[in-house]
Amino acid sequence: MTSRGKSLIDDHFDHAFELEETMTRRGKSLDILDGTRTSPGDITIVRQQEPLGLGHAVWCARRIVGDEPFAVLLPDDLMMGEPGCLKQMIDAYAELGGNLICTEEVAAEDTRKYGIVTPGARSGAITEVKGLVEKPAPDVAPSTLAVIGRYILQPEVMDLLASQEEGAGGEIQLTDALARMIGQQPFHGVTFQGKRYDCGDKSGFVTATLAMALSRPDLAPAVRAFMATA
Repeated sequence: MTSRGKSLIDDHFDHAFELEETMTRRGKSLDILDGTRTSPGDITIVRQQEPLGLGHAVWCARRIVGDEPFAVLLPDDLMMGEPGCLKQMIDAYAELGGNLICTEEVAAEDTRKYGIVTPGARSGAITEVKGLVEKPAPDVAPSTLAVIGRYILQPEVMDLLASQEEGAGGEIQLTDALARMIGQQPFHGVTFQGKRYDCGDKSGFVTATLAMALSRPDLAPAVRAFMATA
């Protein structure tokens, strides 16, 4: 799901024909690209013509989703862990089914930035979701368990999003539609076992970049040397 002016995202998943041609002409191996190329039709990109909120963006993909369960991944949240965040959620889905949201404990003063869970029974990383409220003030938040950018959802949510009802911030909120599904289908939160970086925040984006660099043996020494002298 993209919007106007973000064609760079489309290009990222395309073949870099000119680069590959140049490498081939210079006798350089393309083996490094094995496993990265997609076949025609593997990726479908849909545009959200108006910035009407996350719920609206998800609804725009309704014809692609059809009547299948689907995953939503928000690029603002970079998740680092082994196994990956979505793999952890898929494993939980195999056992629980229904709707799953990724969750993380946040500071009380930050509840106004997130969808917040009214928690039920807890077992390890799994929390039963009894309710959801979008961006509550700290004094009325039902917990500090926040919804972060990964979901596995049932297709029925599209019917609820079709009403185009405005929520917090005058936007069509995915959280509001999900809240209406509680009690109709199994609903759980999965607390990610790893590290999340909020790339929607300037300092979070810089921190995420540094963390990724430090995780790479080819970049870490130079980055550490720079940080030691900064």
